[in-house]
Amino acid sequence: MKTILLNISAVILGLVIGGFVNMSIINISGSIIPPPNGIDITTEEGLKAAMEFFEPKHFLFPFLAHAIGTLVGAFITALIAKTYRKTLALVIGLAYLIGGIMMINLVPSPLWFSITDLVLAYIPIAFLGYKIAIKLKK
Repeated sequence: MKTILLNISAVILGLVIGGFVNMSIINISGSIIPPPNGIDITTEEGLKAAMEFFEPKHFLFPFLAHAIGTLVGAFITALIAKTYRKTLALVIGLAYLIGGIMMINLVPSPLWFSITDLVLAYIPIAFLGYKIAIKLKK
């Protein structure tokens, strides 16, 4: 029973910390790569309206936020979990992948970004987080 509770706690902590990292990167992104002049990206409607004015550089930080948030979440989960480390790390990747799919439906983005983001930023990065955690545990 203790192992199950620890594993559940590991997943919850991974989701929360990964989500915090994701949102932190998103929050600082506008100060590093400012949105086009006159564009308000603080609301969903503003973000939808801004998409046609975005250049590829404006998609760098969203991708990094998704990938690094997933990496940290999967790493934390694999580090803390007692059993099923790889599976639980991949659960983090799957959870964030579902979130990424939901975001694409809410705020449409260019096809090239959607494919890149969904294929590279979640499951492969969650596996990388698992591998790093396992290497550190040895």
